[in-house]
Amino acid sequence: MKELDLLLLHYLETEYPTADPEQQKAYETLLEMPDPDLYTLITGKTRTDDPQMAQVVKVLRSTLAN
Repeated sequence: MKELDLLLLHYLETEYPTADPEQQKAYETLLEMPDPDLYTLITGKTRTDDPQMAQVVKVLRSTLAN
């Protein structure tokens, strides 16, 4: 999905460089997810139990709100 690619690229350029290593790993894990699963996670239709991934998703969602 083009929209997901743009959102993830924005995070990579703005947040990833200063994120702690655990959040960087969580971001990398998100990149490995199939687009439909990633979409449902970012839109809040599903949740993650991983606190680091949840923080990355929170930042991604805040980008959508702006």
